[in-house]
Amino acid sequence: MTDTVITAHQAFDLLLEGNQRFVSGTSEHPNQDAARRTETAPGQRPFAVLFGCSDSRLAAEIIFDRGLGDLFVVRTAGHVMGPEVLGSIEYGADVLDAPLIVVLGHDSCGAIAAARAALEDGLTPAGYVRDVVERVTPSVLAARAAGHNKADAILEEHVRHTVDLLLDRSRTLAERVATGRTAVVGLCYRLADGGARLVAARGLDVPAESPS
Repeated sequence: MTDTVITAHQAFDLLLEGNQRFVSGTSEHPNQDAARRTETAPGQRPFAVLFGCSDSRLAAEIIFDRGLGDLFVVRTAGHVMGPEVLGSIEYGADVLDAPLIVVLGHDSCGAIAAARAALEDGLTPAGYVRDVVERVTPSVLAARAAGHNKADAILEEHVRHTVDLLLDRSRTLAERVATGRTAVVGLCYRLADGGARLVAARGLDVPAESPS
């Protein structure tokens, strides 16, 4: 991968192709050598901003088989957003001109499990972990309102909710999507097999899977 300008579709394809290699055990580990380190030292031009959960099993460059300078990564528990997160994503898209933003959720997410437990048992964590749980709770409630209470369906709802929240809260991102300069997609990752599937797309003409 060079620093040539690519489209959102091309960026999306690069990620899916890398993920397929990872799943099949044929990762190529591109852009991870000394030459790439030297090439990217003066500046960066990532082809995607990846906003994902902080879970230690969700290392972006590994699961998408990418390397140095490819991805601008922002991660929080449960991929919940605050001003710092929005600013970081805007920087990746508007300053670094990345054509694609990816929201990446995963199964067996502790933040989602904690939000479900808080609603069912009234048990909320202490400290700032509680804030994370409270930010995930609207997704759990929305999934239930739509008749979905299974973990996978709640995850999909939370990823879609995060995609829409990015565009609702950030005028910069919304304008970039509206003018075709950036696309936003939501992916759900399966820990057991390593596969990532599309559940939401804004500004990218690709079919997303139906809710579980």
